[in-house]
Amino acid sequence: MAEAAKYLPELEGNELATVAALLRELTEGQATYFAQGYRGKRKDSSTVLILNLLGFLFLAGVHRFYLGQIAMGIIYLLTGGFCFVGTIIDIFLHKSMVETYNMQKATETAMFVKSSFKDSTN
Repeated sequence: MAEAAKYLPELEGNELATVAALLRELTEGQATYFAQGYRGKRKDSSTVLILNLLGFLFLAGVHRFYLGQIAMGIIYLLTGGFCFVGTIIDIFLHKSMVETYNMQKATETAMFVKSSFKDSTN
């Protein structure tokens, strides 16, 4: 069993628990590939909050583009973040949005590693 904190010490809370569960299914070699791939894909909630706050100054919805939510990003851009109401709501929801994004990327990365790297070495 690979320990999540060993490969990704920056993780905390639910993200750490979810990644630890995914790593249990991987060999040591696969866990190393997973950590490298996931580290490059995951997003930080502080960055999303900063991008969201920038929406009050000029470009509403940049944080949505950053999280891969292109349609919502365009809608926010065209409507001024639903006249700033959506932007204000996203200030409170940014952590859950990032957590959802990161869990999706962790699952995708684990599935990719399991299917691509069928090594049995530890």
